[in-house]
Amino acid sequence: MSDRLRTELETIADGPGPHAGVARVALDEGPLERRLEAAICALAGHRGVGSSTCPSDAARAVSGADWRTAMDAARDISRSLARRGLVQITQRGEVLDPDGEWRGPIRIRAADLP
Repeated sequence: MSDRLRTELETIADGPGPHAGVARVALDEGPLERRLEAAICALAGHRGVGSSTCPSDAARAVSGADWRTAMDAARDISRSLARRGLVQITQRGEVLDPDGEWRGPIRIRAADLP
């Protein structure tokens, strides 16, 4: 697990904020997909709508040196979370349709919920 990302998730998990629970799931030893989803939610949620995270941050946080093998799952989970309205997927600052065709680097940010 990336030291910087692990420290960020530990800080979130140890705090009183609303993303502490999912950060603890991300740091746990559960199934990869569950930990990836939790890491995406914790990182994007903690950073808020004014910032973002990358799918590779979640992959690095839960897979360490093997993070590249988790990238397809991280991108798929990002799409699923966006469909559910929990995050937005952006590219060059523009919000992408989670069901659309897109390629290249993306960012994930917390959804601007009412």
